[in-house]
Amino acid sequence: MLSHDRIWQAIDRLAERNRLSPSGLARRAGLDPTTFNRSKRTSTDGRPRWPSTESISKILEATATGLEAFLGLEAGGRGRPVAFRPVPLLGLAQAGAGGFFDDAGYPAGQGWDEVEFPGTTENVFALEVTGDSMLPLYRDGDRLIVARDAQVRRGDRIVLKTRDGEVMAKVLQRKTLKQVEVASLNPAHPGRTIPAGDIEWLGRIIWASQ
Repeated sequence: MLSHDRIWQAIDRLAERNRLSPSGLARRAGLDPTTFNRSKRTSTDGRPRWPSTESISKILEATATGLEAFLGLEAGGRGRPVAFRPVPLLGLAQAGAGGFFDDAGYPAGQGWDEVEFPGTTENVFALEVTGDSMLPLYRDGDRLIVARDAQVRRGDRIVLKTRDGEVMAKVLQRKTLKQVEVASLNPAHPGRTIPAGDIEWLGRIIWASQ
């Protein structure tokens, strides 16, 4: 399973392999030199802070490193291959329609398109973004890997489906027994407060292919 510590270790190893410091790696990728500083790896309240998929995409491009090689670094080796497995791929329209998920919130049936994903995380599926409602973080055609059983915390990027069939990618602000408060990824769209009883399922975005 992808973990906070191992992703940061992979970034450190990628910098080392290219004879760079983490700051140097950030500069080469056109990022702020402090992007990968150790002080940026936890928030002020001590919560783990994950690097963005955009920053990872930029350092992979800047170092001509493939995703599989990077995930090999994340797995603890220095480029050691990692095992990939197929996971179901749905469009947002499919995700919002009835009958496509079982009672556990996992894609039901067979014949889905599939994408390859590393690791053994259970109850994982992919959603393909359509339109511009998730800009600037996710563009049309991006694929979000969603873990249905992952624990969610304030600040996590999530995907949720309402009982009315609306599927949305948001940032979790607060989750209680009665309601879920979310902020929009796109500043043009307001945040929302959704009664807990109106939510069919909620999962954490653990990866994005951009």
